[in-house]
Amino acid sequence: MAATLLAEARTPMGLLVLGWLGLFGPTYYNLATTVWASDEQGHGPIILAVCVWLLWRRRELLAAIGSSSGRPVSGSVLFGLGWLAYLIGRSQFIGFAEAGAQLLVLAGLVVFYKGYRGLNVIKFPLFFMLFMIPLPPDLVGAVTGPLKAAVSAVASQALYGLGYPVARSGVVLSVGQYQLLVADACAGLNSMFTLEALGLLYMNIVNHVGIARNAALAVLIVPISFIANIVRVMILVLVTYHFGDAAGQGFMHGFAGMVLFMVALVLILSVDKLLDLAFRRWEARS
Repeated sequence: MAATLLAEARTPMGLLVLGWLGLFGPTYYNLATTVWASDEQGHGPIILAVCVWLLWRRRELLAAIGSSSGRPVSGSVLFGLGWLAYLIGRSQFIGFAEAGAQLLVLAGLVVFYKGYRGLNVIKFPLFFMLFMIPLPPDLVGAVTGPLKAAVSAVASQALYGLGYPVARSGVVLSVGQYQLLVADACAGLNSMFTLEALGLLYMNIVNHVGIARNAALAVLIVPISFIANIVRVMILVLVTYHFGDAAGQGFMHGFAGMVLFMVALVLILSVDKLLDLAFRRWEARS
């Protein structure tokens, strides 16, 4: 087994993988022990695994493109920009630049050896990598505040309309004798970012042909993620009200995160079906 792995490592692909891990391995480790360890951006490792799977699925298409299609000059420029972004991000502790350098480095390597045809083959995995890059803290702070306030307001109004004794003060919900703070992980930008990635992955797997339909679904994923966040907050409030604070902050708090994705997936499937019916009728009339 060890001899086989050593032989694989000496192949061009094996050397490329080892080089990639040597460059970005420390980046992954830093992310895993800091940003990805938080509830807000814990989706990072999952996005990375999905990107590896998507690239693996396209390996035969890449291999079928001859090396004569390579664009050494353009590839070198992209690769050099990636190295520059990596060095700046690594030396100045800018996680966004350090992790984002992956896109330029990978694009540069593919263009260097396989040209723009190869870049077209991996365009979705390359784009999907964006979702594993830690968002700038200033952007997260600026957007998350209004999002949490909106989610808190809608969730409290919905529960009050159902007859529950819910009051709101900013992003703090009071239900009975309990108070719940709507955290960034429950209703922030990162949560919406993750659900957008889920929706785009679904679109890539089902592979709809119509550009207009794909664009409509991509746009509608934003309100879908907003609704899913509201459902998550409502579940936590209801669990806390009926079973106590320990239940709301214990297992059910993590389980509510799973409910978030299940609700979002069901809504995405439902909206996709409605879009299918709408576009079929539109095509039949035109």
